[in-house]
Amino acid sequence: MFIISTLLIPLLMLFHFIGPIPADLGVHGSELSPCISTAHCARQDWLSSNPQSDLQTLIAAARETPRTIIVQEDDDYIHAEASSALFGFVDDLELLAVPSTGMIQSRSISRLGDSDLGVNAARLDRLKILINEKEQN
Repeated sequence: MFIISTLLIPLLMLFHFIGPIPADLGVHGSELSPCISTAHCARQDWLSSNPQSDLQTLIAAARETPRTIIVQEDDDYIHAEASSALFGFVDDLELLAVPSTGMIQSRSISRLGDSDLGVNAARLDRLKILINEKEQN
């Protein structure tokens, strides 16, 4: 067991498990794609009195989040990649402001694995808190 923990784990940490970019990323029919499986994907829709302004708040938060890079940013949409600290697993985060409905759509999906252990839902929950705090002020 000692050999496994002292040799194998540091060796595995050298590898980053990136995986293929999900084919269903982006805006389709003015919406984000649904999650096929909730085991490694989370999707939430948030009410917003000012979706454009709230999206800017979320973009700023994404920029400040360690191991997260924004790979696409448009007026109403962002796509960011978030990597885990230990093995470098990559998740894709999407946010879409929909001013016509007063909503922000959010989606976070893991590229690899059968389960994300709740990481994607927790990521969206943390972002939602930012919107809720802003709405209260």
